[in-house]
Amino acid sequence: MRRDADGGVAARRVAELEAALTAARAETAALTVERDNLRLAYDNLRLELELLRRRLFVAKAERIDTAQLELEFAGKLAALDALNRELGLPALTDDDEPAGGPGPDPRPRRGGPRPAPTGRRDLREVDLPEERIELLDPTREAATKPIGWEECRQLRWRRAGFVRLVTARAKYTAIVLTVASTEDGAVPVEPTAPRTTIITVPPPPQMIARSIGTPSLFAHIINQKFCYGLPFHRQQDQFSRLRVPIDRGTMCRWAEELGATVGATVVEAMRAEAMRTAFAILTDATGVLVQPIRDEPPARGATARRGRRACQRGHFFVQIADADHVFFEYLPRETSAAVAELFKGFSGYVQADAKSVYDLLFVPAAERPPPDDGEPDLAERKEVGCWAHCRRKYWEAAITLKDPVAREALLRIKRIFDLERTWRGRPPAEIKAHRDRHLRPHTDAFFAWVADEYARVKDRRGLLRTALGYAHRQREALTRFFDDGRLGLDNNASERELRRIAVGRKAWLFVGSDDHAQAAGNLLTLIASARLHGLDSETYLRDLFCVLPQWPCDRYLELAPRYWAATRARLVDAELERELGDFTIPAPTPSSEQPAAR
Repeated sequence: MRRDADGGVAARRVAELEAALTAARAETAALTVERDNLRLAYDNLRLELELLRRRLFVAKAERIDTAQLELEFAGKLAALDALNRELGLPALTDDDEPAGGPGPDPRPRRGGPRPAPTGRRDLREVDLPEERIELLDPTREAATKPIGWEECRQLRWRRAGFVRLVTARAKYTAIVLTVASTEDGAVPVEPTAPRTTIITVPPPPQMIARSIGTPSLFAHIINQKFCYGLPFHRQQDQFSRLRVPIDRGTMCRWAEELGATVGATVVEAMRAEAMRTAFAILTDATGVLVQPIRDEPPARGATARRGRRACQRGHFFVQIADADHVFFEYLPRETSAAVAELFKGFSGYVQADAKSVYDLLFVPAAERPPPDDGEPDLAERKEVGCWAHCRRKYWEAAITLKDPVAREALLRIKRIFDLERTWRGRPPAEIKAHRDRHLRPHTDAFFAWVADEYARVKDRRGLLRTALGYAHRQREALTRFFDDGRLGLDNNASERELRRIAVGRKAWLFVGSDDHAQAAGNLLTLIASARLHGLDSETYLRDLFCVLPQWPCDRYLELAPRYWAATRARLVDAELERELGDFTIPAPTPSSEQPAAR
């Protein structure tokens, strides 16, 4: 009996120990999972901190040592070059070129030897007014005259200033004979005594009636802010030092009225043409702070709050229609419906990043939800991806993780851009042929490699999975540039245009309201389009503000920067020089002389 009792105690003890061991193992497993999660969270935070540190304190450009990449993946480069030979195509290395030699490259290559110095520039070739200072020797002047001059040319800065412009409108005396009539006003009865009155020549139409500003002043203020980022309060300080105080509130009202006027006239005509004829539109967006309206009543059920309120956030969208027009459009909310309204009626290619707000643009017209008001958009658009956005994600993974997969992706993408650079500037049909011959094998190999690597890491969170997943999901959009030689690989042009806002808002911080933001977008549209076509933006705005009040309503497109050179050549220089007065409106430009739609 005692043996059975001891056996029962031992069995219970074993059971208790096994239960305790099981509980300890479960607790250990839970703690291990928690530890692994904490380690993963720590690693992710460390990588994010490293990425933010590089963005804040290191060079902003997405640079990487390409020479080191080529040494690290020399075997992979050889395999990429052998890919063309396996397909029966000639291999193209960095030193080789397509048949016929490279096309003209409008952008200089990074790195490489610097161009040879050309010597001191000859200022006689610059179109500038000239002043002459003659230095004489008084001790020799009485005995002899100079036999020649040793001339040295330098640049002098002459400070510009205001000019008081007086517009004198003639007054005339006139004799007015008033004729009395019957009650029904039909038959005159007898004339009354004549009387003398004074008639003054009516003022010419102007952009802003009864304003102290002229077109040249408006253009200077607008160009200083939206081209060079100089806010109104700094311009106010400049003007006060010139002893002509102009309040920044006045300049703000001028900008809003001028922006609204050109937006309803010239910019609207430009947009109508772009939506109708453009082949491809590049787009991107950036945020902007909008000052809240102080007199805005509180919402129903809400109490009025005293003091300052935080600025709201709006968005500026840029649209580059081929090489013809650049548009800046303000949206209070960045939604798919608002973006779809920007592209309403446009059929063609849209190049953008893979942001979700653009997805509605590429839905077939039959599958789009009906709009709340207005006619449905029946246009069809195709998405073109951006290889610069694709590369950026691999760059982030490469500089933080130091992962060889991310570095190899950078090398493969570099080869694609290097090949594309060799035929830049050629006709679109020839570019398409070179792409199909040389680029397509590399892109196919790249996406096959991406699919294999993504399958390996798709269950692990991190920057590498994000980069591989982006390329894997965006393959169709990233290879859309094979459709036509006019399409580009990246969307960098729109990001460069957005720098106007990104740099400017560091100085002017915010816009006054949604109306001010839309007016600013219209003025930015004209400035960016003018610079796109090689025009001096201030001179263009000054001439535009001169002639726009008198220009026919059905011919606003002739005032767009794309057509301004032809229109300006047919205007009278003397009339534009005086800024105010009547202008001779030339005959409409024949349609055969306008550039063809692309």
